[in-house]
Amino acid sequence: MFISFVLGVLFFLSTRQGLDLSVLENYRPGKPSILLDEKGREWGRFQLDKREPISLQKMPKYLIQAFIASEDHKFFEHVGISWKGIIRSTLINLYHWRIVQGASTITQQLVKLLFFDSKRTFVRKIKEQFLSLLIERQFTKEQILETYLNHVYFGCGIYGVEAASQRFWKKYTSDLDASQAALLAAIVKSPIRYCPLISPLSGEKRRNLVLSKMFQLGFITQKEYKESETKSMDLAGTDYKVLAPHAKETLRIFLESLVGKERLYSEGLTIQTTLNIFAQRQAEQHFKNQFNIIKKKLPPAADGALLSIDVSTGAIRALVGGYSFASSQVNRAFKAKRQVGSVLKPLVYSVALQEGACFSDTKIDEPLSFSQGGHTWEPRNVYRIFEGEMTLSRALSYSNNIITIKTLLDVGVQKVINLAKKCGVSSHLPPYPSLALGCADVTLDEAAGMFNVFANGGVYVEPHLVKWVKDQWGKKIWKVVPKKRRALSYKIASQVTQVLTFGLKRLRKKIPYKWIKSEAISKTGTTNDSRVCWFAASTPRLTTVICVGCDDNSPLGKNVYPVHTAFPIWLGLQRDLDLKEEKFVSDPSLKKVVVHEKTGKTMKNEESKDSIVLLV
Repeated sequence: MFISFVLGVLFFLSTRQGLDLSVLENYRPGKPSILLDEKGREWGRFQLDKREPISLQKMPKYLIQAFIASEDHKFFEHVGISWKGIIRSTLINLYHWRIVQGASTITQQLVKLLFFDSKRTFVRKIKEQFLSLLIERQFTKEQILETYLNHVYFGCGIYGVEAASQRFWKKYTSDLDASQAALLAAIVKSPIRYCPLISPLSGEKRRNLVLSKMFQLGFITQKEYKESETKSMDLAGTDYKVLAPHAKETLRIFLESLVGKERLYSEGLTIQTTLNIFAQRQAEQHFKNQFNIIKKKLPPAADGALLSIDVSTGAIRALVGGYSFASSQVNRAFKAKRQVGSVLKPLVYSVALQEGACFSDTKIDEPLSFSQGGHTWEPRNVYRIFEGEMTLSRALSYSNNIITIKTLLDVGVQKVINLAKKCGVSSHLPPYPSLALGCADVTLDEAAGMFNVFANGGVYVEPHLVKWVKDQWGKKIWKVVPKKRRALSYKIASQVTQVLTFGLKRLRKKIPYKWIKSEAISKTGTTNDSRVCWFAASTPRLTTVICVGCDDNSPLGKNVYPVHTAFPIWLGLQRDLDLKEEKFVSDPSLKKVVVHEKTGKTMKNEESKDSIVLLV
């Protein structure tokens, strides 16, 4: 078998026609792809940054040494491939039966640039090794290295060391010092993780690792190593800022999958997104300002996300995926699952209404105890008190735990799960009594779609970020078809919406001078040990959900609630949007009834201290 492999390689090398490295020199930048907001205004681009190649003689020795140290320290010794590395990686890959580890030399990396995409297969790996051997026979080491350095990718559409030098420091490659050269070499391992325009802290750590390798190989002295390691990256234009960076990264991943990287960066696509530039900027500002405040009181790891969607269409108008894109590119609005807490409670009462209950019905708030598998669960309310008799409307408005659990048990947990699925929650919901308290992990976009059902008259619409994509000739090559379905009757949605206005009306009395013109509904959520704080709110036009928590799910601290963490972000954003004075439209078959909020008995005076207005 080994002899056959060797004979195959020899035959391949002897019959293969010569290769032409100038294929990369025929590069044409093409047209950038443009991101438009909902009103057709440009807010971002996907484009290439590539300059004229420079000769190896004009590159500083530090640059060549940095890449040799980082990528292939035996580059000038091997024949294009590393036999030892191939044997090691082959054994590992065969064990896992997939490509999990490569053994790429600089020559092999150049072959990837010339002939292959990013797909990793055994067949492609073998072809790559054959072509690497052929290139080493046809070209000198210096030619291979020069071509590679002029075309390697550095992230953010930057190709080649000259383009990277200009973008990062506005200087020629020939003027780079050891620290800067090491940073360039550090980036290519994973541009999305180490590009300093995206992740300066990660890039600096990786740079120092490259400097350490340079010192170990004798390329730099210990003094040079220590001096370079402590140097600031001093990027030119450190005010580099991308609007909606988490949204843009999510779009990049989606679009590269849809049309391919080359087409995205060079064929002039037009991407109609759903974002609103003004709403996005204000959301980012209020999110950042509030986190600058709460991070002084909460754990440093506290982070979160925000999502604002159009009530009727589900179009995402603003998205904040985290406090700092430079520190973490994870879009917490789509990727991070958090325990949903009390934001789920409106669904429990919706099912109760479907089963014939009324918000004026009462239940007793009292101690409960559940035993299962040798464990006892004794749920409590937030303030550790029991109020006795109260209406279902008060229980929902004040987020009472005991009454919600009783209601869940009365209607059956599976019916609540079924409704949640209709409202767009695809995450697993455990069929236990604790589901009444939101003991289930969901994503922010799931929570936003679910809560939006009440503002949208019982209709679920799927949150989405892209409306359509057109090619450079204006032909539409993709368009969104968001899911839309009725999850609740208009009547029940209207009744729940009415009760969800009570919480904000109470807050409004405390800060009337800061309030917004539009009517709004809301639901807060705080999980055990204050691990997560939720604030979900809707006006007739916009549903916004904000989540605050640590990525490792550690507690935020004692007595940490949404009204102090997430709510100020929402209020500041709504005030900046200067919403019109609007009210939710209810099912015309419903009538207003004034009742006592605890006993549920009919009252005549709507202005009475204990009265509430329900729709029945």
